[in-house]
Formats: sequence, structure tokens, C-alpha cells
Amino acid sequence: MILGLIDDAVRAGARQEKACEILGLSVRAVQRWRRQGGGEDRRRGPHSTPPNALSAEERQGVLEILDHPEHQDRSPKQIVPSLADQGTYVASESTMYRILREEDQLAHREPSRPAVHRRPDEHVADGPCQVWTWDITYLVSPVRGRFYYLYMILDVWSRRIVGAAVHDRESSDLAAELFCDTCAALHLDPEGLVFHSDNGGPMKGSTMLATLRHLGVVASFSRPSVSDDNPFSEALFRTTKYRPDFPDGPFASLDAARAWVEAFVAWYNTEHLHSALRFVTPDDRHFGHETEILERRRQVYEMARRQNPERWSRGIRNWEPVEQVKLNPRKESNQHTLRHAA
Repeated sequence: MILGLIDDAVRAGARQEKACEILGLSVRAVQRWRRQGGGEDRRRGPHSTPPNALSAEERQGVLEILDHPEHQDRSPKQIVPSLADQGTYVASESTMYRILREEDQLAHREPSRPAVHRRPDEHVADGPCQVWTWDITYLVSPVRGRFYYLYMILDVWSRRIVGAAVHDRESSDLAAELFCDTCAALHLDPEGLVFHSDNGGPMKGSTMLATLRHLGVVASFSRPSVSDDNPFSEALFRTTKYRPDFPDGPFASLDAARAWVEAFVAWYNTEHLHSALRFVTPDDRHFGHETEILERRRQVYEMARRQNPERWSRGIRNWEPVEQVKLNPRKESNQHTLRHAA
């Protein structure tokens, strides 16, 4: 039956290695089963009961202790020491966990529940000003222990820095002001815009959230302490601080920091050839010039291949525009992957 499932997946176009992985098998194990002439799962469990196993009566006794009102809200790690204090030992923590698992009782046993943070929703942009991300990073000031704060708003589709400011403090009010100023500068009605950030205080401050709600903006947040949920802003800050002219020491003043950031934004938007955008600048993509630029590059490559075809073993470089950009793309489950691996 197991081999039949693998064969069905392979006929549908899936790779055998992937199908085996989803079923918890190795390709070599499947090959060995086929050589041995069988088609069933040939894995074997233990052939005999371990001599130190609990008897049925002992197992039932452990389960009664676990379900007793005194212990039903406690984990085995708490129960075993408590029983030892009473001069009693019935089983180890691992045995208790195994019994709970077999009885389908292995769940959080306290009234409170640990916080569960699900992955942020996927957001897809196929044009400018649909999905923005933003964040704040530190810039070193001349005063030890004090910093300047760089606020940056990035358009996910075009990678254009649409808003930036440097202040001497983190503030929800300043963040809301930057967002409104950015929309005004672009003559943009932000209703329906997705605005993604991490979980910092300025991001979830009352002024910021009230501003976004008033303007009809869709607020999106990363999971706590998960920087990968806001990868575009993280990558932008890395590019910022790896610029050759980024100061090795502190900025001389707040005005000096603002002047440097202004020059950086101008370079990044108008000169930086972005690797994720087929090496066009964010401004060229944002304002609709990338198609013409990429088409000219394609023609240059086609001409070069016609002139020296022996130097081209494959097709030319891909100069097609990137149509969509996804923020936090969904991950398909293993079962979905097996069904649709074709």
C-alpha cells in the first residue's frame, strides 16, 4: 500500500525522493522493499514486550494519578517531584508523557495557555503603493549610550524608499507623521494599502494605530522576535549600513545624520541597480520605466547571441520584469505538497 502511494505520486509527476520524505521513508528503504519482492510496509516494531514495562494495572494506576484533581492541571515534571516528597515513585516523567500521549491527553494542562503567534498573512503586490513595510534602526550619536533613530518606509513591489526621517527618539507620533507626510508627497489615498512592521512600541502605539484606522490602511505585524517576517526592511537597513561612506564612528550631529540619510535615499532610489528587480533602479520600476530598459537589454543580448552563437549554450539571460512580489508567502503543508507535487 505504501509503495502504491509512492507510485501514484510519481506517475502524477512528483519526484520519488520527495514522496518518500513526506511518508517518512528513505529512497533506499523503498528500493530494498522492491528488491525483496514485497509491497507492504516492511518496518517492524519490537517483537516482545520489554521486561521492565508497566503492567496493565500499574499503567492504569499511573493514569489515575495523572487524572486526579490534585494533579490534572500539572505536568509530569511537576507531578513526579511532588510524589517523591510524599515518599512515592510510580513512573518517570517520560513514561507519564508516553501514557498521556497514548490516551490522547497530552495537552496543555494548566488553565492558562501559552501565546501562539501565527505566521502573518501573505500579501502580494503587483504594482507600486500596494504593500509597504517600515522599521526603525539605530544610528550612533556623539553621546555614549544615546542614539539617533532612522525611520524608513519601503514600497515592497518597487523597493523604492518612499519615506525616511531621522529623529532623536522613537515615537508613535513621529511615525504617524512620517506616514501621513509620505502619502501627501505621493498624492496617495492610502485606503486599502498594507502597512507591515514589527511589534515595536512605535509600530503599535495608539497614535500610529489610530492614524492607520482612520485612513483605511491595513496594518500588518510580524511575530514577536521574528525578523524574517519583515525581510524587506531588514535587507534595506543592511544595505544602508554597508555603504562605503557610512560612518565608522558616530554621526557628528542630528543634522549630519539627516544629511547623510537624504543622500543615501537619493542614491538608493535613482542609482542602485537592485538585484531582485533584474538590476533596474527602484525609481525606474516605481515609475514604469523598467519594461523599456529590460527590453533594450534583451535586444542587446539577442544580438550578441546571433553574432557569436557558439558562445551561447543556452538561452539568453532572463530580462523579463518581475511581475509580483510576495511578503511572507504561504508555505504549503506536506499533504498539499504530495497531492500537488506534479
